[in-house]
Amino acid sequence: MILLREENLLMVLKMPKIKVTQIKSPIGRNGLQRKILISLGLNKINREKILEDNPSTNGMIEKVKHLIRCEKV
Repeated sequence: MILLREENLLMVLKMPKIKVTQIKSPIGRNGLQRKILISLGLNKINREKILEDNPSTNGMIEKVKHLIRCEKV
């Protein structure tokens, strides 16, 4: 049982990461886009967040790609 936890921890540490930076304001945009930025951990210009590269994060990034800049870490 302990080995499974250690393996899961190693998997999480090895997952690829993305650095997301907000470059534009959500003012005047759809309310859903503002909520997506908040769920990504961004709500002010020039805020940066390092997130895991997984399908759910990629879907959110795709919805607000005109407001953010992404880099692989």
